[in-house]
This record gives sequence, C-alpha cells and structure tokens, in this order.
Amino acid sequence: MTIHYSLFSCAQDLPPATEQQLENQTDADQAETEDDSYLQDLELFRKNPVNLNIADKDELKQLRIVTDLQIENLIAYRNLFGKLIDMYELQAVPSWDVNTIRKLLPYITITTSVSLIEAMGQRFRYGDHSLLLRVSQILERSDGFDKSTSGTKYIGSPQKILFRYRYTYKNLLQFGLTGDKDAGEQFFKGAQNKGFDFYSFHLFARKIGIIQSMALGDYTVNMGQGLIQWQGLAFKKSVDVMGVKRQSAVLRPYSSVGEFYFNRGAGITIKKGRVEATAFGSIRKLSANFVADTVNKEDFISSFLTSGYHRTNSENTDRNNLTQTSFGGNVIYRGTRWHIGLNGIYYNFSLPVQKRDEPYNLYAISGKKWYNMSVDYSYTYKNVHFFGEAATDKNYNKAFINGLLISVDPRVDISLVQRTIGAAYQSINGNAFTENTYPTNETGFYGGITIRPGSSWRLDAYGDIYKFPWLKYLVDAPSSGKDFLAQLTFAPNKQVEIYTRFKTETKQANNPDNVSATNFLVAIPKQNWRIQLSYKLNNTVALRNRVEMLWYDNNKENGFLSFFDIIYKPLLSSFSGLVRLQYFETDGYNSRIYAYENDVLYSYSIPAFYDKGFRYYFTFNHDLNKKISIWFRWAQTIYRDKSLIGSGLDEINGNSRSEIKLQIRWVF
Repeated sequence: MTIHYSLFSCAQDLPPATEQQLENQTDADQAETEDDSYLQDLELFRKNPVNLNIADKDELKQLRIVTDLQIENLIAYRNLFGKLIDMYELQAVPSWDVNTIRKLLPYITITTSVSLIEAMGQRFRYGDHSLLLRVSQILERSDGFDKSTSGTKYIGSPQKILFRYRYTYKNLLQFGLTGDKDAGEQFFKGAQNKGFDFYSFHLFARKIGIIQSMALGDYTVNMGQGLIQWQGLAFKKSVDVMGVKRQSAVLRPYSSVGEFYFNRGAGITIKKGRVEATAFGSIRKLSANFVADTVNKEDFISSFLTSGYHRTNSENTDRNNLTQTSFGGNVIYRGTRWHIGLNGIYYNFSLPVQKRDEPYNLYAISGKKWYNMSVDYSYTYKNVHFFGEAATDKNYNKAFINGLLISVDPRVDISLVQRTIGAAYQSINGNAFTENTYPTNETGFYGGITIRPGSSWRLDAYGDIYKFPWLKYLVDAPSSGKDFLAQLTFAPNKQVEIYTRFKTETKQANNPDNVSATNFLVAIPKQNWRIQLSYKLNNTVALRNRVEMLWYDNNKENGFLSFFDIIYKPLLSSFSGLVRLQYFETDGYNSRIYAYENDVLYSYSIPAFYDKGFRYYFTFNHDLNKKISIWFRWAQTIYRDKSLIGSGLDEINGNSRSEIKLQIRWVF
C-alpha cells in the first residue's frame, strides 16, 4: 500500500475535510473566526515536525488530525514494540488508516530524541524570529467612509492592518507581540492614539522539568469537552465523523487577533507521575453594551460585544467598559488507558450582567459573579474509546455529554455522541459538540460512520437528532431538528480525488409568513448537494472544480455555485499562485452558499454567496530569499442586476466589491 500526502502541496493548503469544517463553522456563526492558531500550528509543525517516537498525548493532540483512540493505540504500540523505525510501520498501528497517515506526513518525523538538558540550552539561542505585516482594503468606498453625507460614520481609515512578531523554538518556547487594526478604526490618533486598536503579548514555555506548560500574557484555556470552558478553535459536525471529541492541552498560547475568547494573565501546568494540575488567573477589559439604570440607580451590562470593532463613536463608548476577573484550574489523574479530571472556573465582573427581558433570556447569565464545575473522563478498551463530561453551573443546572469512538474493523470506524444539557444551564466560554453555538438548552444523539471498502474509496456519513427544551432567538416555543450527511470520496491515485456530498437538515423556527399576533413553529428543511474534483496535471499545475446546489424550505429559495481553480507551484521554485473563477446564483440570503478560499499565509476567507454574480481571485507568493517572503491577493465580486451592495455603513453604491491584500514576512 502506497502512502502519499496530497494531490498538491501549495502554500498552506488544508485537507478537504478541514475546509468543510471551517465552512460549517462560518455558516453556524454567520461570521469568520479570527483565530488563526490552527494555521500557525501547522506551519510550526511543518518546520519542526512532531517526533512520533517521543511525542506525548498533548503534543499529538495539537496536530488536530489524530483522534484520542489513535493516540492511545500509538502509545500502546510504542510501549509494546519500541520505537518506530519507518513511517510505513504506522500502518500496523490499530485504527491508523492510510488517509490519516497521508494528512500527517508533512508534520511528523521519526528520529532519535534530544535530551531535555541539551534542548533547554538551545531554546533562547536557536529559535526563529519572524516579523509579519499584512495590509488589506476594500477598494470601493462604503457609506461609512463617505464623509460627503451626514449621519454616523467610521472615524478611521479603510485599511485593515495586522502586525505580528514571534519567536519560536520548536514546540518548546514561543513569545511574541501582535497588533491589529480593523477597517474603520483609527491608527495613532483619537481613541487609538497608541497605534493599533488591539495588542496581544504572550510568552509560552513547555517541558521545563515537572512544568508541562507555563503561560504569561495572553493564552487560552480548554477543559474537558467544552461544557464549561473552551476558548480555542473547535469544530462541530462535519464530514470528519471521528473528530467529535474535543482535544487540546489545557493551556495554549494566544497570538491571534480575536478580541474576546482568551485570557490575559498567567497559567501553569505541573505534572508529577500520573497527576497533572493546572492553575490560571486572568484580569482583562471587555467591551459590552452599557445601560444606565436611572430608576434603580444601578448600572449594568446587557450583552458582551465579541466583534472587536471600535470604528464609530458609539462603538468606542462601549470599548473596554467592563473588567472581567477569572481564575480556575483542573486536576487530572491518568491511568494506563484512562483518565479522570476535575475542572472549575470562576468569573467576577465589575458591573452586573442583565440580559434583555425576553422569554428566551429567562435562564441567561446574570449578576456580577458566575462559576462552573465539571468532571471529565475517558477510557480506552482495545479499539473502543469512551469519553465524556458532567458539568454544573452557579445555579446547579446540569449538563452532560458522552461519546464513543469505535474502530470496528480496519476499514470501519464509528462515532457516537449523546448530550443532555439543561434548558437553564449556562457557561460563559463553553463550546461543546452541540447543535447550538453554546452548550445550553439541548438534548441530542449523534452517530457517524466511516467505511473504507478499498484503498481508493471512502464513505463518511452521520445523523444527528436533537431537541431544544426551551425557547431560542426567533424560535418562540420548544423545538427540534435533525441533520444527515453522506459523502463518498474516490481517490484512485495521487493525481485524482473526487468527492460527492449530500446533506439534509430540518429545523423548527417561527413561521416566516406569519401575520397574526401570536406565532407558531414550522419545520424548515434545507438540502445541499456538492461534487468536487481535484486533478494534478503534473508537478507544477493542479486543477480543482466544485459544483454545489442548495434547496431551502421546499424550494422557496434555491442556490447554485460553481468554481474552477488553477493551482500553480513548480517544484523547487520560489513562486506559487492560485486563480479561481466562480459563478453563483441564489434566491436570497437563506439559500446562501459558503466556499473556502485560499489566502495569504495564516489566513483564509469563507464568504457567504447569495444573489447573482461572478467572483474571481488570485493569490501570489514569492520567496525573495530564504528569509523574506511576500504574498499578494486580489479578489473581486461582481453582482448582476444590483446597484447597491451590503447594508448600513458597509453599503456600497455600485455592483462590485474588490479587496486587495499584501503580506510580507521576514524570518531571521
């Protein structure tokens, strides 16, 4: 059996399954994440591959490619047979399939280990310094930048600017400074007279004696299965049916530009024998909607603002007007093939939180204090991995999530997840494997299966049935839903890969055509079919084509999208590039279609396409020498039969929207 990585290696291409995960995440949140930590990690591991002969569980989890069942089996294989001699030996590890090994190859190695003493002496001397500067801008002038008209306007310039300095030594030490300015924000003047609107500093070290990790500055905390705390990037339902378990070290460095989901302070993880303990603390400012209660003379916060935008005077009024103090930790005991962990986190706010008086907010977080506690656990028996978490909040509302990963046969894998999360359960930074964005008000059962009938074929499918016991936003009664997906992939050789996917989902929501005083729920179905072909012409050029169709609410709205990519990357060349031509046509926003787009290093784009139009973009990368690289990206969308694009301050008078992006990186 031959192992090869991918059809084409271009800059920072992601596996199709990961692209779909990011598309699904953007669809669910209706916004792109600014967390680029995953892309940073991949680039780090590409330069400093993980040594499979000495890597521990946390290091393997950082790859986000292998499951806990595969990790447990690899460690058991090492303990039984000793160190790996050749990459092909991975095929002998139970539950390690060829597809997983292909995806891992750019990020792993098999070498002799370096002693800790030798590595410690190298950390501050032999790492890489890098400086990155990225500038992008929408060229058409939107209403927010048109000073010739009256009303609220953006007070800053239209450029979006990112600056990042980082020092890294393998996966053992990193520190750096990040600065970010969004389009419309001021720069070295006014509310942002110190330069960037957002600054982030981090120092993160691993493997210092009994200290597993140590964080200073900005970092994320990820515990259990996300019922009480998960700040890192985490995927939900996708074609990767075995990726249903949350996997991460508790502490992770943070150097992205999102301004909400991270801690600012210090944290440490210590390991002694089978016991691992983490403690952390954070004090930081948050932006929130401030409400002055003149009747009761008690001011409060009605909601947190997570966008990070401070472009207008009103947005700057809400900037950093709330102080959040948090601390917590966990203790984990690890057996040979099992673990149990105790987790807790406490929050204190400088002003009380009081959500809008709406029925769906009946159980929302309120007051100046909040805390959550949980127990998480896992157990592996042969080719079965069981995992879960049981949590409670300040008001003793309960939440449970449990799952199974089963390698039934070298060609068949099964995943099962059951969750029971009370209607009143709340967590501030929870992010579990749920249908809801946050783990609250949900019960459900998920089942997925992967079948590899031959070396060229792969079938992935899942079904998920869920209920929401209480009201939701725009859903004025308890509701339910169901999702099903099946994808068939055919890769006869390393030149060709084709997959076809069908997804159907049905959710209850308020009747959109209701005209009476009271509303009622209706089931709204949505089906989606996609086929994508990737073909490698030679060692220089590859082609990619996708066709996608969508049917919303029994054909009340339909959508169509098709694109064609040309990927150019000569071997041993300093040049690479990609061109895409695309057409889309939908009946409205409800039938929108998302499509992942390649971008400059550490970035990607996933626009929502609706209405009718054409889009094209191209990216270009040139390594000027071994230290300096540049990227250029141009993207334009041209709409048919439209004279206005967007809404509010982002409304553009015209039928096109053009974006230019330039990035330079210096490694020294």
